Amino acid sequence: MNSNKPIDKLLYIIERLRDPETGCPWDVKQTYETIAPYTIEEAYEVVDAIEKKDHQHLGEEVGDLLLQVMLYAQIGKEASHFDFDEIVQMLNQKLLRRHPHVFPDGSAESRIKPGTVVTEEQVAENWNKVKAQEKLSEKAKTNEKDSDVPSHILDDVPTAMAPMLRALKLQKKAAQFGFDWSDLKPVLAKVNEEVAELNEAIEEEHSRDAVMGEIGDVLFCCINLCRHMKIDAEDALRSTNNKFVRRLNRVEDILTSDDEKIGDVNLERLDECWDQVKEEERRGS
Repeated sequence: MNSNKPIDKLLYIIERLRDPETGCPWDVKQTYETIAPYTIEEAYEVVDAIEKKDHQHLGEEVGDLLLQVMLYAQIGKEASHFDFDEIVQMLNQKLLRRHPHVFPDGSAESRIKPGTVVTEEQVAENWNKVKAQEKLSEKAKTNEKDSDVPSHILDDVPTAMAPMLRALKLQKKAAQFGFDWSDLKPVLAKVNEEVAELNEAIEEEHSRDAVMGEIGDVLFCCINLCRHMKIDAEDALRSTNNKFVRRLNRVEDILTSDDEKIGDVNLERLDECWDQVKEEERRGS
């Protein structure tokens, strides 16, 4: 290794780790499939550091996420699928192509005229238009080998996405083609309708699968409600999770101060403490 650049050193380290004879046994046996779960885990750890405003630790977590990319790149190189330079080149081209409002002629050197105003709506429109063109181009390259298989507007939404994120992606995609409500009222009505159907399924003792389906409908509609209110469903649930932890921790503190343990008291006592915590929060204690 002749370069002193950090990225070149990292590429060299990853290559050494993957060496079949002198590398790390764990790294050598990794595949695209085995690394995928770690990639998701590392992404969540990045988000966790951001939420905690732990900026020093954030740099380390971003590095761990970068490690996943480097491993994919090395595995791809070994299999002659792609290498790191190709990954970067493809990304460069995509960014230039999808930002005509910044790079008007598709080159990194081009610039828009000073004073040009570009709205977020125009950015989204450009992005979606270029993505559509890319799909047409990709189909042309493959000569429509699967022409007998119908193509649908939701086909490109990855099935492996986290369910909540995929629900949002599906809804946004459908909305682009007019399948959406124009105001909030029918969205709220749909949530109430699905809750009523869930209640009916439970009361009439429908099958477990049927009840699960109704619960899924409620969740899907709640995500749709968040979308219409421009509230991130993940953020909303994350906030509630944190609130639950905070309140239950306070319940434990109250019990401890009374020489009680959370596992030894009944539900009535727990509810009493819970109400106390909510009242403290209401008063700003």
